[in-house]
Amino acid sequence: MSTKVNVTWKDDMAFEASVNGFNFMLDADERVGGQNQGPRPKPLTLVSLGGCTGMDVVSILNKMRVKPDFFDVEVEAEMTEEHPKYFNKIHIKYIFKGKDLPMDKLEKAVTLSQDRYCGVSEMLRKAAELSHEIVVLD
Repeated sequence: MSTKVNVTWKDDMAFEASVNGFNFMLDADERVGGQNQGPRPKPLTLVSLGGCTGMDVVSILNKMRVKPDFFDVEVEAEMTEEHPKYFNKIHIKYIFKGKDLPMDKLEKAVTLSQDRYCGVSEMLRKAAELSHEIVVLD
């Protein structure tokens, strides 16, 4: 199975990305020649990670018949100082809200995503230290 995306240069530092039939702009900060017309590429890697693991967790929890009222995935990363600059530490925070959420099932869903199902986590783990935590709000 292969995946193909297209990234077309538009002007200055701006590119239009086409992914699964959806188009969006990528651009650089004005300080480096961009016009700030879209997100930067590296943070989109973190979006991919959050989306991948988030979808896993929702799917696993559905199978366990656990329905949180709220679920959010925050991804924070540290970048190296030297070129090529890349994320070397990534922390994922799984935030849930709901009545009587079973912590053991939340932990199992997150662990299964991180250890078995999330391909983005697996790719990034080769370059960065990944950590995570689960937060249940009142």
